[in-house]
Formats: sequence, structure tokens, C-alpha cells
Amino acid sequence: MVGIVIVSHSNKISEGVVDMCREMAGKEQKIISAGGLDDYSLGTDAVKIANAIENADSGDGVLVFADLGSAILSTEMAIDILKDSSKDIRVEIADAPIVEGAIAGSIEAYIGGNLESCLTKAEEVKIFSKLNK
Repeated sequence: MVGIVIVSHSNKISEGVVDMCREMAGKEQKIISAGGLDDYSLGTDAVKIANAIENADSGDGVLVFADLGSAILSTEMAIDILKDSSKDIRVEIADAPIVEGAIAGSIEAYIGGNLESCLTKAEEVKIFSKLNK
């Protein structure tokens, strides 16, 4: 099953997104929070993200959702850390809204989608309008 990692500058935000995804996709789905710093202050930590990616991986790859630009940079650093340590984990970063994208990607993972289909479903939510205008 594809693993999911939620990267936010805020631990509360990432934990909240994880809770929403588990409610929608299922509690057994591997969805890992990598939000905030270890002292619960705002920020992102590449080592924390790398550990979350490792914990989320079950062999089918990991899809990462991030909230802001520097979270993407930290995630890219985490991927480099994993490569440098010879960890062969397929990782994709979704270019999607963190909440809606994570829910769509998590549901696709839960029903058996592969990493590519989870990424596609997550990124498709960018075109949906919430207001039907």
C-alpha cells in the first residue's frame, strides 16, 4: 500500500490532516505526520521528514504532501538524505492542496492504487471549484 506523509510547518496542521485522511481512507492506512519541529515550534526538519517517509513505506512508495515552499525544500532534502543512506524508497511530492490532495491521495492508496495513480488523484483536485461558480 502506498504510504502518505504530511509535511507542514505546524504539527497541529499536519496531525489534523492525518486525522481527516484516516477518517476518510481508513485507520490502517499508513499516513504519517511530519509537522513542525521537535520542540513543537513552527518549521520543517528534513531528518524528521526522512524518518516519516521511511515509516510510511511498505514497499509501494510514498506520496508526500507539503504546505509551503520551504516544506518542499525540506522534503527534497529528506529524499536526498534517504538516497545518500542507500534507502531505495520511491517518493513523489504532490503538487496539490494539502488537505484536499491528501484526502484524495489517501483514498486512492486505500483502495489499492499505485504511487502514480495516487499522485494523479491528488493533483486532480486542483481543478475542482468549491463554490460551483
